[in-house]
Amino acid sequence: VIFIVESFGREYSGAFNKDKNIKGYVSYTPFIDSLAGQSLIFPNMFANGRQSIHGMSSVLAGIPSLTDAFTSSPYSNQKIQSIVSVCNDLGYDTSFYHGAPNGSMGFLGFGNILGFKHYFGKNEYNHDEDFDGMWAIWDEPFLQYFAKNVGKKQPFMATVFTASSHHPFKIPEKYKGKFKKGTIEMHEPIQYTDYAIKKYFETAKKEPWFNNTIFVFTGDHTNEIAYGEYEKAMNRFAVPLILYSPNPAYNLKGVNPETAQQIDIYPTLADLIGYNKQIRSWGRSLVSDKKYPSIVVNSDGSSEQFIIGNHMYRFDGKEITGVYEKNDLGFTNNLIGKPKTPEIEKEMQTAKAWYQDYMDRVINRKLK
Repeated sequence: VIFIVESFGREYSGAFNKDKNIKGYVSYTPFIDSLAGQSLIFPNMFANGRQSIHGMSSVLAGIPSLTDAFTSSPYSNQKIQSIVSVCNDLGYDTSFYHGAPNGSMGFLGFGNILGFKHYFGKNEYNHDEDFDGMWAIWDEPFLQYFAKNVGKKQPFMATVFTASSHHPFKIPEKYKGKFKKGTIEMHEPIQYTDYAIKKYFETAKKEPWFNNTIFVFTGDHTNEIAYGEYEKAMNRFAVPLILYSPNPAYNLKGVNPETAQQIDIYPTLADLIGYNKQIRSWGRSLVSDKKYPSIVVNSDGSSEQFIIGNHMYRFDGKEITGVYEKNDLGFTNNLIGKPKTPEIEKEMQTAKAWYQDYMDRVINRKLK
């Protein structure tokens, strides 16, 4: 079960900020924080895109969105290997849930490309009194529907994309006054979504499939920022990652400080469910005994950004324009004019090679 939580920036969740030394820090996700304590979490996790549809391609297909977003390009309509195709290959029943009007945000179209067997949107939910008036069915009732509707065929893989933690930052009338207002508009609706996820778990725990299920939680992208730490350029992509299962055999416990990204989720899940064929992935399995090199990538809309080894790089499609220490998340001290160590020279070549491989596979339709 994969939760892509709308606008779920890492800064909202206390479990991911214990070592960040942010003055006056307040968490707005009490349930997620408690779940994180029973899970494997990644407090140095990044999104690979800037919009919701980018999150869908990154999380499910391991395809990041660069300056020219993959999902809005003519190249997105091709055969794509993904966690959906892997699960289909293993005989899983695959479904995608999003409480917005069917077809909005491009999810239905891209879901069809990925090969989901079922799509459940506002049409299938069919209770318009639970519509928020702007985007979608409120998260709490839609997640109840999600909990009760999946698992009719097993094994299954289901993805849900939540909706309520979004501009115009509304919550249902009956919950007015229940949550802290916080310091930014986003703080109230993210508490509502956290509460909706808590209620989802109360229902899901009663289902026969619950105890043998892997749950993944991440954000599609970030949103409003309350703390200066998250104003830093790379931290504008900072989202959480939680891997949870009630089944101890999966051994999903602890805090992994390694740098991770959305495109790691697909190979990680392929690993966890025992898929032993070769897959195409720019991410890496986060639970493998083998140590794969980590190349984190995203784009601010004008340049590609890489985290490789102990450095970060900015790349304009032709040349490396910025070299930064890995902990310089705000890109304040560009080392591009300094003498290059062999390590930096190699990492610059790696960034260019990665970009060439990405373009080759996307343009020449080698994504299956």
